[in-house]
Amino acid sequence: MKTVQVGNLTLGGGKSLFLLAGPCVIEGYERTLEIGRRAKAICDKVGIPYVFKASFDKANRSSYSSFRGPGLVEGLEILKAIKEELQVPVVSDIHDITQIDAAAEVLDILQIPAFLCRQTDLVYGAAATGKCVNVKKGQFMAPKDMSNVLKKMEESGNQNLMLTERGFSFGYNNLVVDMRSFPIMRSFEYPVIFDATHSVQLPGGAGTASSGQREFVANLARGAVASGVDGLFFEVHDNPEEALSDGPNMLYLDSLEELLTDLVAIDKIVKK
Repeated sequence: MKTVQVGNLTLGGGKSLFLLAGPCVIEGYERTLEIGRRAKAICDKVGIPYVFKASFDKANRSSYSSFRGPGLVEGLEILKAIKEELQVPVVSDIHDITQIDAAAEVLDILQIPAFLCRQTDLVYGAAATGKCVNVKKGQFMAPKDMSNVLKKMEESGNQNLMLTERGFSFGYNNLVVDMRSFPIMRSFEYPVIFDATHSVQLPGGAGTASSGQREFVANLARGAVASGVDGLFFEVHDNPEEALSDGPNMLYLDSLEELLTDLVAIDKIVKK
């Protein structure tokens, strides 16, 4: 299995579990920083590498009036400040090729949203920066077809690549997780991450917004770790009911330590 370099962290390659976590979207510097600070402290306590996550722009909202975040310029300034304050790598979504260069100046991982995983110019352009690129598998994609996405990025000469499972569309407003996708995508030799919180999302389930089933996050995460995933992706918040995006599927920060403790124990059994 390949490893990837993310800031000063080496991830994957059969090493310990790692976590990408933070709020769905930047909700101002202070609150976003505090969420990252608490998540980092928890990861330090349970002994796993941590990468801070928050979106500077949620470009795929259900409603035009939905909160999208501070945007590229202000958002990257906030992420840069959080990166320096917490001394951790940062990851955020990019949505088109015009964002690549500016994002690569700040981000340690360029993340491709699931709906955009087949956009050739976007995935190639992200990989051409030489930065680590994390591509979320589309809700419409078979896991074996993600090998084509990897090949597009490898054409740039970059092998600092990861894939993320986040559920497959199963009828209207519902996602399911096929546990077979983990060994299939890991067979491509790159690290595979499980996005446990978006996998319990109910897209458009609240009419003009997505709903979610937070109560199933722990069950799916345990199953994914038992299947041998390399890393986890959680959206977390101190009070999801107040969150400006994706509240119904986000984890309470207060529940993160207990869940990670379980997951680290499972991971040690699987990878021993």
